[in-house]
Amino acid sequence: MVRAAVMPGPERRVEIRGFPKPRMEPGAVLLRTLFSEVCGTDVHLHHGRLAGVPYPIIPGHVSVGTVESVQGEVTYVDGAYVREGDLASFLDVHETCGKCWFCLVAKASTRCPKRRVYGITYSAEEGLLGGWSEKIYLKPGVKMLKLPEKVSPESFIAGGCGLPTAIHAVERASIELGDTVAVQGSGPVGLCAAMLAKLSGAFKVIVLGAPERRLKLAAKIGADHVIDIRQHGEEERVRQVLSLTDSRGADVTIEATGVPSAVREGMRMTRDAGRYVVVGQYTDAGNVEINPHLDINRRHLEVRGCWGTDFSHLYRAVKLVERY
Repeated sequence: MVRAAVMPGPERRVEIRGFPKPRMEPGAVLLRTLFSEVCGTDVHLHHGRLAGVPYPIIPGHVSVGTVESVQGEVTYVDGAYVREGDLASFLDVHETCGKCWFCLVAKASTRCPKRRVYGITYSAEEGLLGGWSEKIYLKPGVKMLKLPEKVSPESFIAGGCGLPTAIHAVERASIELGDTVAVQGSGPVGLCAAMLAKLSGAFKVIVLGAPERRLKLAAKIGADHVIDIRQHGEEERVRQVLSLTDSRGADVTIEATGVPSAVREGMRMTRDAGRYVVVGQYTDAGNVEINPHLDINRRHLEVRGCWGTDFSHLYRAVKLVERY
């Protein structure tokens, strides 16, 4: 039997349950778990804030482990064969069809209607399809990534979900050389976004968040200015960003808070004809009032959403960890 931590339902204690070792289909891989992340998504799952979750589930959508067994010939993205003993991870998103309008025309696989996600939209009744388990069953077609020798499993899991999510957000932000970037939120996604903004050519990065230790880390990793949201109200926060940007506002603002009121605030601290990227609103935390004329149209403001990740973001995350 394989032990796994199971989330039976919203607001219920996690239980340790035993599962039979899975029968290997052709093209499947069994991974022995080394680390699996506890993500903000798992907090949302515990509170029942995601729709359509097939409880009970085995959480854990970003994981790393060693290959225990392989059924048939399975390859990584570079064509190398998956071998027993490999240190590997995998894209949690599976079963995107590659045939629908979103996959083929919009090039937005994160909106594929057949998309399913390990640790989130697979039920525990379907098997070991989450990382909070001694072993993870990788179904045929799961996209795997072998970790380079320089990347330890601890380093990889430290990036976790936050790093590829931030990569997608910065990709959506289209940061240009010399831009000023404001980042709302100093959690894993916000801190990673601040680092990536610098790597993308931003000359000035402003991080708004809390607590103090996270802001100290933001400064250590390259933020030019930090603003403690506990010490300054919304008006003062907006005023400070404007004062740091010749009264224009940030060229790009990335929202990584999950707090609806931050969206209106972030739009106010973004310059006219700037870009505002919303990545933190992963669950429905409520509404916020926006005036389409004053807040968007007259200001020629571009607002972009950012949902999920694809394999390219995971691949780039590993390359970043390997280099830095």
